[in-house]
Amino acid sequence: QMQLVESGGGLVQAGGSLRLSCVAFGRTFSSYTMGWFRQAPGKEREFVAAIRWGSGITDYVDSVKGRFTISRDNTKNTVYLRMNSLKSEDTADYYCAATRSSAVVTTQINYDYWGQGTEVTVSS
Repeated sequence: QMQLVESGGGLVQAGGSLRLSCVAFGRTFSSYTMGWFRQAPGKEREFVAAIRWGSGITDYVDSVKGRFTISRDNTKNTVYLRMNSLKSEDTADYYCAATRSSAVVTTQINYDYWGQGTEVTVSS
């Protein structure tokens, strides 16, 4: 089992920044691709970003490219999501997730472990 614990959410004004963190417990973190997903009120959960194990290659949903950056620190078993130039449409619960796959990383069903989520609210 792997446990994932997110933190760093909160209330921020449009144009502001936040950094989300997700700490992993219980498995070899460096062997997992880590992803961030989000679910806005009344909407389905969607892929935001992922960083592959080994290569560190990243993927982003188009709506956050150039504004969000995913990174990882394997020495701290932590993945980060730096969010800049936040918009009201970024308001959502953000979840981190882990998968052994390094191929298809944008699909929720491929992820084995999920955190409980952290809330991000962007006021306009």
